[in-house]
Amino acid sequence: MEEFSSLPGIGKKTALRLVLHMLRQDRETIGRFSEALLQLHSGVVYCRECNNISDQPLCDICRSVRRDASLICVVEDIRDVIAIENTGQYHGLYHVLGGIISPMDGIGPADLTIDMLTERLKNKPEVKEVILALSTTMEGDTTNFYLYKKLKDYSLKISVIARGIAIGDELEYADEVTLGRSIIYRTEYDKAV
Repeated sequence: MEEFSSLPGIGKKTALRLVLHMLRQDRETIGRFSEALLQLHSGVVYCRECNNISDQPLCDICRSVRRDASLICVVEDIRDVIAIENTGQYHGLYHVLGGIISPMDGIGPADLTIDMLTERLKNKPEVKEVILALSTTMEGDTTNFYLYKKLKDYSLKISVIARGIAIGDELEYADEVTLGRSIIYRTEYDKAV
């Protein structure tokens, strides 16, 4: 019960329900479950290009020839990649920061994959636009501003997603239509502020 309740969003009652459910399963089911957990830890890596999760050094999105390599959408974490992909509206590449700047939580620019992004932009002249698709919270806006300052001298367009997403909302909770329209109707960063 303690192990289950250590997971985010799982309280003691839910942990108890999960444990009781697992106790009713046969040995083979428990074996598959525990093998999947071990495989999760040993078989999943971060993409060397975009920092998305993958089972290979380069994720499916970065490997795809069907993606628009002139666009990079910068997101906070993997959940945002999934949310945007579910809209079916975006066909470029991604860059996963691994968080956002949050002094209150002790997270600064050095804790994120910002250097990885700037290095990527130096080595990829085909990139014409960077879309900043971070949550519309104070921390998200701070990170957007920091990235804008860091990237403004590159010869590319820097845009932010349209504010169909309410200020203070997290991307993962936005409905797919609103999120999709926010991507389509993005604006250049310096015109949105």
